[in-house]
Order: sequence, then C-alpha cells, then structure tokens
Amino acid sequence: MLAQFKVYKQASMFMWLLFTMMAPLSVYLMLTNKTTLIEWTLFNISSTPVMMTIIIDATGTMFSSTVLLISANVLQFSTVYMKDDKFINRFTVLVLLFVLSMNMLIFFPHLMMLLLGWDGLGLVSFILVIYYQNPKSLAAGMITALTNRVGDVMLLLSIAWTLNQGQWNIIHMWESQSFNWQSAAILIAAMTKSAQMPFSSWLPAAMAAPTPVSALVHSSTLVTAGVFLLIRFYPFLSSTTWFNQLLLLIAVTTTTMAGLSAMTECDMKKIIALSTLSQLGMMMAAMGLGMVNLAYFHMVTHALFKALLFICAGTLIHSHMHSQDLRWMGNITTQMPTTTSCFMVANMALCGAPFMSGFYSKDMIVESSVFYSNNFIMLSIILFTVSLTSFYTMRFSLTTIWGPSNCGPFTHLEESLPLTYPMLVLSSMSIISGSALIWTMPMNQEPLIMTITMKNMPMIMVFMGLLTAWHTNTYKLKSQTTMMLAPMTHYASCLMWFLVPLSSQFTMKTPMYISHNYLKSLDQSWLELLGGQGLAKSSFMMSNSMMNMFNTKPVNYLVMSSILVLVIMTLL
Repeated sequence: MLAQFKVYKQASMFMWLLFTMMAPLSVYLMLTNKTTLIEWTLFNISSTPVMMTIIIDATGTMFSSTVLLISANVLQFSTVYMKDDKFINRFTVLVLLFVLSMNMLIFFPHLMMLLLGWDGLGLVSFILVIYYQNPKSLAAGMITALTNRVGDVMLLLSIAWTLNQGQWNIIHMWESQSFNWQSAAILIAAMTKSAQMPFSSWLPAAMAAPTPVSALVHSSTLVTAGVFLLIRFYPFLSSTTWFNQLLLLIAVTTTTMAGLSAMTECDMKKIIALSTLSQLGMMMAAMGLGMVNLAYFHMVTHALFKALLFICAGTLIHSHMHSQDLRWMGNITTQMPTTTSCFMVANMALCGAPFMSGFYSKDMIVESSVFYSNNFIMLSIILFTVSLTSFYTMRFSLTTIWGPSNCGPFTHLEESLPLTYPMLVLSSMSIISGSALIWTMPMNQEPLIMTITMKNMPMIMVFMGLLTAWHTNTYKLKSQTTMMLAPMTHYASCLMWFLVPLSSQFTMKTPMYISHNYLKSLDQSWLELLGGQGLAKSSFMMSNSMMNMFNTKPVNYLVMSSILVLVIMTLL
C-alpha cells in the first residue's frame, strides 16, 4: 500500500513540476504575443511530405498548464478517495496517459498527429469509464466509446478531404472543392467530443466513472477538447456562410436542454455533468457569435471551478459511503466547514457572482451577446439559460448545504488534509484566475456601449433564477420541483429531451428485431436446411444408396459400367 501511495505522490509531484514550468511560459507568451512553430519531415508519401509539427503559443500553453494543475490536484485527491482500490497503480498510469493525449491534442496542429491525441483521449476515457467493471459502467463506456467513434470517423474523413491540399497543417489550410464537407466533418467531430446535441447523452452516463475521473476528464479536459479543436480551426471554419449560425443554434439548444434537465436530476454527479454541458453550450454560443477569445477565456476559468465542484462533490460522496443522491445529504456546514466554503466558491463562480472567475468570462459573454446579437430569439434563450444555471445551482446548494440531514445515524462526516488541500488550491484559482487572465490575455474586443438595463440584464436573470429556486424549494414545493407539475415535461427533462432512449434503447430495438427474425427464419431455418445440414444429409443418403447398390447387386454394377463404357466409346 505504501508503494502505491508513493506512485500517486510521484505522479502528482511530476504534474506540479510541469505546471510550474508551463505557467510562466504561458504568461510570457501572452504578454509578448509570440508563437513558435517547430516542424520537420518524417517521411514522404509520393509527393506529399508527412510533417511533425509542434506549435508553442499562448493558447496551447495556458490550456496545458490548466490541465496539469487540475491533474496534480486530482491525483492528490485520489490518494484518499481511492485508497482502498486494488488497481490504484493502473488508475495512475491511465491518468498520466490521458494527460499525455491531451497535450498531444494541444500542441500538434497537424491533422494526422492531432488524430493520435484525439484517439488517445477516446480510448483512455473509455477505459476510465469502465474502471469499476460492472454492467452500469460497461453500458456507459459503450455509449461513450461509440459516440466518440463518430467523431473519430469525421476527423478521418476531414483528413481524407484535405489530401488534395498536399499538407495537413491546420494553420495553412485553404478553401478547396470539399471545403464545406471538411467544415461539416470537423464540426461534427467537435460536437461528439463536447457532447453537443444530439450527442449529449454520453456525458451524464459517463458519471459511472470514479469521481476523480469525472473531476479531470468530464469537467475540464476531455469535454473541452471539441471546443479547443474549433478554436484551432476557427479561421478556417468561419469562412463558411453557415458555420456561425448553425453553431449558435446547436449551442443554445444544448444549453437549454442541459439546464432544464439539471433542474429535475437528483444524482449529484449528473447535475454537475449537466452543468458542464450547459457551460459547453455557452462556449459554443460565444464562438457562434464570433467571440473566440471569450470562449477560450471561459473554457479556462470553467475548467478550474468545475474541477473544484467535482472534488467537493467527491468529498461529500466519500463521506456519505459513496451515495450520490442529493436526498441523502444536507446540513454539512458544521461538520465540513472547509468543504462547504469551497463548494460555495465553486457555485458562486458558476453563477457568475461578481469578482469570481466565472464573472469575468461568463458575464462578458452574455453582455457581448446582448450587444452583438441581432437575433432576439437567440438572445432571449441565452438570458433564459443564465437564470436556469442559477436555479439549479441554488437548488443544489439548498439541498446539500442548508437542507435537513437525511443520512444514516452512524454516518461520520470528516475532512482530511489530502482532501482539503486540492480544494483550497482550486478555490484560490477560481477566485483569482478571472481577474488575472483578463489583465494578461489579449481579448481584441471593441468597447461595449450599452444602456443600464442591458448592462444589468445578466445579473437580473441570475437573481431571478436564485429567487425562483429559493421559493420553489423552501416554501411552495417542499417535496417536488416545479417541473413535476407537468408530468410529461418532467419526464422529458429527466431523459434529456428523450436523448437517452434515442441514443440507446430506441435505436437498438429495430435492429435487434430484424436480426432476431433473420436468425430464426434464415440462419436457423432455410439456410440450415438448404445449406450445411441439407448438403450433409443429402450426401449421406446418396453415399448410402450407392454403397447398398454396390454391395448387394453386383450385376447392376456391371450393367451400369458397361453402359458407361458404351457411352464413352460413342462419344469418341
């Protein structure tokens, strides 16, 4: 056991060392606005050189330092959360492989090399989802892997369509005959990895993985890989006439669906996963409105406070004997004060409270959408999703922090240093990262000229959501949410607008029915009678009849032989 803990400590220290090297480099590249491109030729295919390209810029180094920081804290958190696990060394290796794949995706602007990191993320995430080796984890892993394979195929198709350009470097891509097909393939690949509609159902299902995996993989790194891919490809993709409008439509639909589903969910990890899905939609909406730097800014700040939220949830789950149901928790302020404080910091950052990291990114996205958007319907939906975020966040806090305790009488809630230290580090980053990044990161954005009402609209929607959640969860409806008043609406929200059955049971029913009929009517019926068994039976009967004839009637044998000789002589 001590050797296993040493592996954890060495991996965590290694992540911290890489972070201390990467973070100053990212700040330097941001302040100087420099980019370094390193490339060399590996081999040639006919006249096409296969290049090894590495890009070192502010975008990649900042995101890589964020991944390394979260990985170091998650590995330290895992020393307590998974201390009784038999395969703790395997878990450490998988986390390190995941970080390696993520950095390959970040620093390789070459499509073929980028595919290595992209496929590595999908493979390692599948292994991490099925880590507990039970039917629920296997089902979640299958839907995760199959959904991500759609994105892998789209990325392979984009590589094939880029072949006529003679190179696969993202930076030097130009329009061609298959330009629209390339853009569509890259967009679908990003949608599958970032769980945008209609590929959203795999993210809540992937919560079957261990909570440290959710804190690293499904909150800040894997799900943002699609957003990062679109940021890299944005100069190429934005040349199409339909890209921004389609991306904005998909994003606001995903955000609304995730917000409504989080209002009715009772699983703690799934609520945070749906919250992640909602914020991914906000990033995509920012890109759809042309605000790429704001989308990247929100991606970095969101990764920090969402990893903090998962670690706080993991601490609660660990203290409640690995129960994830909100209805079994409550009144943790006295026994777990540090966890409560960090939990509130993460929730405030998620809502966009002033001077938190989420305020500088999310509030700026909403204000810019108010200023730039010329579509009133899209603007109304974005403002509505802001109130949804504050609603399910307040419901989450009321149930777990201030609500009555429903846990068992012998449940002992405690905090230890390996649990609280990662929370304190990420809490401090969730507070200071927004203001620090907005001073160093070039936004390239025009000043926003708005009225007082337009300026205060995001905060008004936040307070409306908070007050509505407080009213419905404390006074009006103590045992049910507002959505339960309409059973069909509540049922649709629980199933993510029926994406869960559409992605699994519904799509399997017809193929399984056809396969069953084929098995009974053809494979086990006519094909068997006319094929293998039929040929064997007929051959056996013919051989028996021939043997009987030769053994019992030699005269017939001589007659038939004579007839055969006469026929041959006649033909000659």
